Amino acid sequence: MPKQLVDLGGKTMLQRSVAACDAHPDVDEIVVVLPVDLVPGASALVGPTRAVCRVVAGGERRQDSVRAGFGAVSDEATIVLVHDAARPFVSRAVIDRVIAAAVESGAAVPAVPVSDTVKRVTTDAAGAARRRVLETIPREDVWLAQTPQGFQRAVLAAAIDAGAGRAEATDEARLVEWMGHEVQVVEGDVNNMKITTPEDVQQARTQWVEAMRVGTGYDLHQLVPGRVLVLAGVVLPCEKGPMGHSDGDVVCHALTDAILGAAGAGDIGQMFPNSDPQWKDAPGLDLLSRALAAVRASGWSVINADVTVVLEHPKLLPHVPAIRANLAAVLGVATAAVSVKGKTNEGVDAVGRGEAIASHVVVLLTRRHA
Repeated sequence: MPKQLVDLGGKTMLQRSVAACDAHPDVDEIVVVLPVDLVPGASALVGPTRAVCRVVAGGERRQDSVRAGFGAVSDEATIVLVHDAARPFVSRAVIDRVIAAAVESGAAVPAVPVSDTVKRVTTDAAGAARRRVLETIPREDVWLAQTPQGFQRAVLAAAIDAGAGRAEATDEARLVEWMGHEVQVVEGDVNNMKITTPEDVQQARTQWVEAMRVGTGYDLHQLVPGRVLVLAGVVLPCEKGPMGHSDGDVVCHALTDAILGAAGAGDIGQMFPNSDPQWKDAPGLDLLSRALAAVRASGWSVINADVTVVLEHPKLLPHVPAIRANLAAVLGVATAAVSVKGKTNEGVDAVGRGEAIASHVVVLLTRRHA
């Protein structure tokens, strides 16, 4: 798979790079250059855009692909930006600076200074094991180029023509340099990273996580005769069941509280008050599902949940697989992301005397950038 199609938090690298450019108010049109075999399905790969978007097939070298893309730019365009799809974190501020400098000087490149000492190195005939330092380059003279690089239309056209018969250029600024035109350097952004290695992909994925929040939940119900003992929709054989307005499902109630708390959305009593008759005998899984829908509407989703049930009898262990499966189905996670443990209270207090049942829950939520 081309790295530009790797998923970064719900959107591909390509889609995020296109979206970053499309969000800039001065961008009027976008040309996406893709490998020829991906052009037929380009609409789904690129995603919707505000600006007019065209897709063309690229070439063997970078400058060949840029030539193909430039050929699809409308005649009305006066400033052309060339951006790597492998840089999905480009900011509006960087684009602003590049456009302004391109208008002023004809060619502009964003760059960041290096902080390490820079050595020019050669490798002798013995190979990589015998690399030698030729010189130390003053680091104030070394900057790391980024994209988008911006050009006045005529400057880029001339540069593309000048580079047609030359060796491969690693960026468009190099083409402009070859023809002797000035290239202005503007401030880049260290966050405008180019994703190259698998480690870069993992780092990029974590950057699309806006927040992680931990929530805790607790519920306790008195056990009385004539009520059914239900945990996450699973009926346990017991002569007593939880007393409550709803079904008294301590697992779902504690988990609901944990999710609502992590999202800052109140608690189960506020969302489903016992003064409201519509929640009379309501199944705990139903309340959990409704609360989760409200939290998801705010962009939150569950990563995992850890549930502890405190109950003297019956034994919880035979019912754990069914409880985990039911919870995982509602939460939309793998069963492995839901832990359910049974504990007793060793005869201490009402729970230990078999007069009550309790549950403790910890849940982790995440919300990603749109």
